[in-house]
Amino acid sequence: MVFSCKPALRGRNGPTHFQVFLGGRARASLLCRLFSCFYLFALTSPLIASQPNILLIVADDLGYSDLGCYGGEIDTPNLDSLAANGVRLTQFYNTGRCCPSRASILTGQYPHKVDLGHMTIDLKRPGYRGRVSEQAQTIAEVLKPTGYRSFIAGKWHLGTDDPTQHGFEEFYGTLTSAKRFFDPDHILRKPEGRKARQYAEGEFYATDAITDHALDFLDMARETPDQPWFLYLAHPAPHFPLHAPEEDIAKYVDRYLDGWDKLREERLNRMKKLGIVDASTELSGRSPWWNYGETETEYNPAWDAIDEPGRKEDLARRMAIFAAMIDRMDQQIGRVLKDLKANGEFENTLIVFLSDNGACAEWDWKGFDERSSNINHLHKDLNAMGKAGTFHSVGSAWANVSNTPWRMYKHYNYEGGINSPGIVHWLAKLSDNAGDLYHEPTHIIDLMPTIVRASGVEYEGQLPMPGKDLIEQLNSEEAEMRTLYFEHESNRAIREGNWKLVALKYQPWELYDMTTVRTEGIDVSQNYHDVVTRLSAKWDSWAEENHVTPLPKDYGVKYLPKLD
Repeated sequence: MVFSCKPALRGRNGPTHFQVFLGGRARASLLCRLFSCFYLFALTSPLIASQPNILLIVADDLGYSDLGCYGGEIDTPNLDSLAANGVRLTQFYNTGRCCPSRASILTGQYPHKVDLGHMTIDLKRPGYRGRVSEQAQTIAEVLKPTGYRSFIAGKWHLGTDDPTQHGFEEFYGTLTSAKRFFDPDHILRKPEGRKARQYAEGEFYATDAITDHALDFLDMARETPDQPWFLYLAHPAPHFPLHAPEEDIAKYVDRYLDGWDKLREERLNRMKKLGIVDASTELSGRSPWWNYGETETEYNPAWDAIDEPGRKEDLARRMAIFAAMIDRMDQQIGRVLKDLKANGEFENTLIVFLSDNGACAEWDWKGFDERSSNINHLHKDLNAMGKAGTFHSVGSAWANVSNTPWRMYKHYNYEGGINSPGIVHWLAKLSDNAGDLYHEPTHIIDLMPTIVRASGVEYEGQLPMPGKDLIEQLNSEEAEMRTLYFEHESNRAIREGNWKLVALKYQPWELYDMTTVRTEGIDVSQNYHDVVTRLSAKWDSWAEENHVTPLPKDYGVKYLPKLD
């Protein structure tokens, strides 16, 4: 075993001190010559950390402010507890869409670089092949040579048919998106021949079943206690269809009857008190929506302007089901955390929680039914909503609430689409940072280097890692200015320092100063032509290098129009 010693810093401005930790395969540093001086301390310190276990939890379509610890009214005590004893990232960026984000999460690359620039449809060109590149290595593949055992429970969505061909030993979940939360036949078990748990009729719920199998996988990992483990817990919730157990929906049936305008204000006030956003932050205006096929567009209406009989009740029930899905997911995460504590693994498990993108607006403020489409039903029997056989979405106006206080949603590169909650928890290494808020920009491409550094693994991938170690960033007194890049469905953005250049597809660039207020309300592009020119040139260079451009004229999906 190699012993390594490294300096760590407390928070952003706290005192410098030394933390000594055991890294099973970490490189020895010059400080290790002092090891004998600290030997007794190293044997007795509660901060000793052998190779950590790693728990990476990803929610699907969870908005920035949905969790209680980010200002939401939804009951999420387990994630709130992780936040209270960990670090919350307030500018944690993703790619704006589920499939590309999952490619970045698992490979540490921008998605186009590994051929998942859009979804799992092969557009017959580099960057858009619809399946993860053979050049890319997943976290599981990188960890495997040093003895880590890796498991996945939940959503895969990297375009291939078997996650166990990508470094994972066991898989239980969906290859794409969950379509039926009450249907066990929709969930797969891999590798071939493995048996999934059996559930009595009426007892299956996907969020619970995914957690059941995650706990089974942890039991498997403990059969070899000398080997650390990596669990990728990728919950499909709260992605549509809106399905939740009745007892969870019941907690929220009256909560949303006052509407989205009041709720956005309530969330923002809590976010300010928590320090998630600056006290001067004002709500962005109501965001626009585009229908399936983009033949219509309008802005989300004011709640008080809705006068159709029964419509408000229908809408409030949709949001109640959405909230119940998040509540249930938090309950199941609590089961995993309890299991780690019971087995003495909680302190030295690096836990990261995030969402793959902002909340989903698909496709208008009324929401859809039956399937992803322009079909909407006004439901009179509210108690029938959210059960097996239904297929609802929450709609664009409630998604606007979930992304409070930002503009827009999933698909787009405004803050509402690409800024997600992020919690980093590791008692063995971040105990001095408990409850901190980290306000500098970070990105999901940082997860691979974070895990590589924490585990002591030697990264030997063919593709250089563009991200940075999150733990190092959290413990640094001075933040390094970064340049981060975004593109999805021809929507595009670049973030550098206090500047953000962003555009809707085929529209000119807009420029925003993100110094304190990040709601993208005042476009200053006409005042800073030099900044627009410089940043757009950098985006063009990145786009060419990463197979982003030329932008596709046909994405092969019915919800987007083709260009001539």
